[in-house]
Amino acid sequence: MTGMDLEKAKAELIKHLGWEIADKRVVEAMKRVPREAFVPQEYYHAAYEDRPLSIGFGQTISQPFIVALMIQALELKGNEKVLELGTGSGYEAAVLAELANQVVTVEIIPELAESAKLVLEKLGYSNVEVHVAGKTLGWLEDAPYDAIIVSAGAPSIPQILLGQLSWGGRLVIPVGSHWQQELMKISKDKEGNKVENLGACYFVPLIGEGAWKE
Repeated sequence: MTGMDLEKAKAELIKHLGWEIADKRVVEAMKRVPREAFVPQEYYHAAYEDRPLSIGFGQTISQPFIVALMIQALELKGNEKVLELGTGSGYEAAVLAELANQVVTVEIIPELAESAKLVLEKLGYSNVEVHVAGKTLGWLEDAPYDAIIVSAGAPSIPQILLGQLSWGGRLVIPVGSHWQQELMKISKDKEGNKVENLGACYFVPLIGEGAWKE
Protein backbone atom coordinates (compact mmCIF):
# COMPACT_ATOMS: atom_id res chain seq x y z
CA MET A 1 0.00 0.00 0.00
CA THR A 2 1.36 3.41 -0.98
CA GLY A 3 1.36 6.46 1.26
CA MET A 4 -1.42 7.93 -0.86
CA ASP A 5 -3.55 4.78 -0.41
CA LEU A 6 -2.95 4.91 3.33
CA GLU A 7 -4.03 8.56 3.50
CA LYS A 8 -7.20 7.72 1.56
CA ALA A 9 -7.99 4.85 3.93
CA LYS A 10 -7.35 7.12 6.92
CA ALA A 11 -9.66 9.80 5.52
CA GLU A 12 -12.42 7.20 5.08
CA LEU A 13 -11.99 5.97 8.66
CA ILE A 14 -12.03 9.49 10.10
CA LYS A 15 -15.16 10.27 8.06
CA HIS A 16 -16.84 7.14 9.46
CA LEU A 17 -15.83 8.01 13.03
CA GLY A 18 -17.17 11.52 12.53
CA TRP A 19 -20.63 10.03 11.96
CA GLU A 20 -20.46 7.79 15.03
CA ILE A 21 -18.60 9.85 17.63
CA ALA A 22 -20.19 13.01 19.04
CA ASP A 23 -17.00 14.47 20.59
CA LYS A 24 -15.20 15.91 17.57
CA ARG A 25 -12.06 16.54 19.65
CA VAL A 26 -11.64 12.76 19.89
CA VAL A 27 -12.03 12.35 16.13
CA GLU A 28 -9.52 15.13 15.47
CA ALA A 29 -7.04 13.56 17.90
CA MET A 30 -7.31 10.23 16.09
CA LYS A 31 -6.76 12.05 12.82
CA ARG A 32 -3.44 13.37 14.17
CA VAL A 33 -2.15 9.98 15.36
CA PRO A 34 -0.50 7.73 12.73
CA ARG A 35 -2.04 4.32 13.53
CA GLU A 36 0.32 2.69 11.02
CA ALA A 37 3.23 3.46 13.37
CA PHE A 38 1.70 1.14 15.98
CA VAL A 39 0.93 -1.96 13.88
CA PRO A 40 3.33 -4.73 12.77
CA GLN A 41 4.71 -4.36 9.25
CA GLU A 42 2.55 -7.19 7.91
CA TYR A 43 -0.60 -5.25 8.87
CA TYR A 44 0.59 -1.86 7.62
CA HIS A 45 -1.91 -2.03 4.72
CA ALA A 46 -4.77 -2.58 7.21
CA ALA A 47 -3.81 0.20 9.63
CA TYR A 48 -6.98 2.21 8.93
CA GLU A 49 -9.47 -0.60 8.70
CA ASP A 50 -12.00 -0.33 11.52
CA ARG A 51 -11.03 -3.59 13.19
CA PRO A 52 -8.56 -4.90 15.78
CA LEU A 53 -5.18 -6.16 14.53
CA SER A 54 -2.76 -8.62 16.09
CA ILE A 55 0.37 -7.13 17.68
CA GLY A 56 1.79 -10.44 18.94
CA PHE A 57 1.83 -12.02 22.41
CA GLY A 58 -1.88 -12.83 22.03
CA GLN A 59 -2.71 -9.10 22.11
CA THR A 60 -4.35 -6.70 19.66
CA ILE A 61 -4.48 -3.03 18.78
CA SER A 62 -8.15 -2.22 19.41
CA GLN A 63 -10.72 -1.33 16.77
CA PRO A 64 -10.56 2.45 16.16
CA PHE A 65 -14.29 2.90 16.83
CA ILE A 66 -13.97 1.24 20.25
CA VAL A 67 -10.93 3.39 21.07
CA ALA A 68 -12.90 6.50 20.14
CA LEU A 69 -16.00 5.40 22.07
CA MET A 70 -14.01 4.66 25.23
CA ILE A 71 -12.01 7.88 25.12
CA GLN A 72 -15.14 9.93 24.42
CA ALA A 73 -16.67 8.46 27.59
CA LEU A 74 -13.76 9.86 29.64
CA GLU A 75 -15.02 13.40 28.86
CA LEU A 76 -11.51 14.84 28.67
CA LYS A 77 -11.09 18.63 28.60
CA GLY A 78 -7.29 18.83 28.33
CA ASN A 79 -5.96 19.29 31.85
CA GLU A 80 -6.43 15.75 33.17
CA LYS A 81 -4.09 13.06 34.39
CA VAL A 82 -5.22 9.78 32.83
CA LEU A 83 -4.33 6.20 33.72
CA GLU A 84 -4.48 3.55 31.00
CA LEU A 85 -4.35 -0.17 31.77
CA GLY A 86 -3.21 -2.25 28.81
CA THR A 87 -0.73 -0.17 26.79
CA GLY A 88 -0.50 -2.75 24.04
CA SER A 89 0.91 -1.06 20.95
CA GLY A 90 0.75 2.41 22.53
CA TYR A 91 -1.85 3.69 20.04
CA GLU A 92 -4.55 4.52 22.57
CA ALA A 93 -1.97 6.21 24.80
CA ALA A 94 -1.02 8.43 21.88
CA VAL A 95 -4.64 9.46 21.31
CA LEU A 96 -5.02 10.13 25.03
CA ALA A 97 -1.84 12.22 24.98
CA GLU A 98 -3.46 14.46 22.34
CA LEU A 99 -6.39 15.11 24.67
CA ALA A 100 -5.01 15.10 28.24
CA ASN A 101 -2.23 16.82 30.15
CA GLN A 102 -0.56 13.63 31.42
CA VAL A 103 -0.94 9.94 30.57
CA VAL A 104 0.32 7.09 32.74
CA THR A 105 0.02 3.73 31.00
CA VAL A 106 0.81 0.23 32.27
CA GLU A 107 1.37 -3.00 30.34
CA ILE A 108 1.75 -6.50 31.72
CA ILE A 109 3.94 -7.75 28.84
CA PRO A 110 7.43 -6.14 29.13
CA GLU A 111 8.22 -6.48 25.42
CA LEU A 112 5.07 -4.58 24.45
CA ALA A 113 5.73 -1.90 27.07
CA GLU A 114 9.23 -1.35 25.68
CA SER A 115 8.16 -1.23 22.03
CA ALA A 116 5.26 1.13 22.82
CA LYS A 117 7.61 3.40 24.76
CA LEU A 118 9.99 3.58 21.80
CA VAL A 119 7.25 4.42 19.30
CA LEU A 120 5.70 7.06 21.57
CA GLU A 121 9.09 8.68 22.14
CA LYS A 122 9.85 8.62 18.41
CA LEU A 123 6.56 10.41 17.72
CA GLY A 124 7.34 13.04 20.35
CA TYR A 125 4.75 12.19 23.02
CA SER A 126 6.61 13.57 26.02
CA ASN A 127 3.51 13.59 28.27
CA VAL A 128 3.23 9.77 28.40
CA GLU A 129 4.86 7.52 31.01
CA VAL A 130 4.97 3.79 30.19
CA HIS A 131 5.38 1.27 33.02
CA VAL A 132 5.45 -2.52 33.27
CA ALA A 133 2.43 -3.54 35.34
CA GLY A 134 2.88 -5.13 38.75
CA LYS A 135 0.53 -7.53 40.56
CA THR A 136 -1.67 -4.68 41.80
CA LEU A 137 -4.02 -3.22 39.21
CA GLY A 138 -3.31 0.33 38.16
CA TRP A 139 -0.36 2.51 39.15
CA LEU A 140 -0.61 3.64 42.75
CA GLU A 141 2.49 5.86 42.66
CA ASP A 142 0.77 8.56 40.59
CA ALA A 143 -2.80 8.23 41.93
CA PRO A 144 -5.31 9.77 42.05
CA TYR A 145 -6.30 10.10 38.39
CA ASP A 146 -9.00 12.21 36.75
CA ALA A 147 -9.84 9.37 34.38
CA ILE A 148 -8.96 5.68 34.05
CA ILE A 149 -9.37 3.61 30.88
CA VAL A 150 -8.94 -0.15 30.82
CA SER A 151 -8.23 -1.99 27.56
CA ALA A 152 -8.84 -5.49 28.95
CA GLY A 153 -11.92 -7.23 30.34
CA ALA A 154 -12.51 -7.66 34.08
CA PRO A 155 -14.96 -10.03 35.84
CA SER A 156 -16.31 -7.09 37.87
CA ILE A 157 -15.56 -3.41 38.49
CA PRO A 158 -12.24 -3.44 40.40
CA GLN A 159 -12.55 -1.51 43.65
CA ILE A 160 -8.81 -0.88 43.65
CA LEU A 161 -9.18 1.18 40.46
CA LEU A 162 -12.06 3.18 41.90
CA GLY A 163 -9.73 3.90 44.82
CA GLN A 164 -7.21 5.42 42.39
CA LEU A 165 -9.85 7.67 40.82
CA SER A 166 -10.46 11.26 41.90
CA TRP A 167 -13.92 12.34 43.04
CA GLY A 168 -15.79 13.32 39.90
CA GLY A 169 -13.50 11.13 37.79
CA ARG A 170 -14.55 8.57 35.18
CA LEU A 171 -13.55 4.90 34.84
CA VAL A 172 -14.22 3.13 31.53
CA ILE A 173 -13.78 -0.64 31.61
CA PRO A 174 -15.08 -3.79 29.90
CA VAL A 175 -16.79 -6.08 32.46
CA GLY A 176 -18.00 -9.63 31.93
CA SER A 177 -16.75 -13.10 31.03
CA HIS A 178 -13.60 -14.12 29.17
CA TRP A 179 -15.61 -14.22 25.95
CA GLN A 180 -17.87 -11.18 26.06
CA GLN A 181 -18.10 -8.05 28.12
CA GLU A 182 -20.18 -4.92 28.50
CA LEU A 183 -18.37 -1.61 28.27
CA MET A 184 -19.06 0.21 31.53
CA LYS A 185 -18.58 3.86 32.47
CA ILE A 186 -18.41 4.60 36.19
CA SER A 187 -18.50 8.22 37.38
CA LYS A 188 -17.19 8.49 40.94
CA ASP A 189 -19.49 10.53 43.15
CA LYS A 190 -19.58 11.01 46.93
CA GLU A 191 -23.35 10.51 46.86
CA GLY A 192 -23.04 7.24 44.96
CA ASN A 193 -21.25 6.16 41.82
CA LYS A 194 -23.13 6.50 38.54
CA VAL A 195 -22.82 3.46 36.25
CA GLU A 196 -23.63 3.49 32.53
CA ASN A 197 -23.59 0.58 30.06
CA LEU A 198 -22.07 1.64 26.72
CA GLY A 199 -22.74 -1.66 24.94
CA ALA A 200 -21.27 -5.07 24.22
CA CYS A 201 -17.56 -5.51 23.45
CA TYR A 202 -14.75 -8.06 23.49
CA PHE A 203 -11.30 -7.62 25.04
CA VAL A 204 -8.53 -9.91 26.23
CA PRO A 205 -8.68 -10.65 30.00
CA LEU A 206 -7.41 -8.14 32.55
CA ILE A 207 -4.80 -9.93 34.66
CA GLY A 208 -4.01 -8.94 38.26
CA GLU A 209 -5.31 -8.79 41.80
CA GLY A 210 -8.93 -7.67 41.61
CA ALA A 211 -9.37 -9.10 38.10
CA TRP A 212 -8.57 -12.45 36.44
CA LYS A 213 -5.76 -14.69 37.61
CA GLU A 214 -3.10 -15.85 35.14
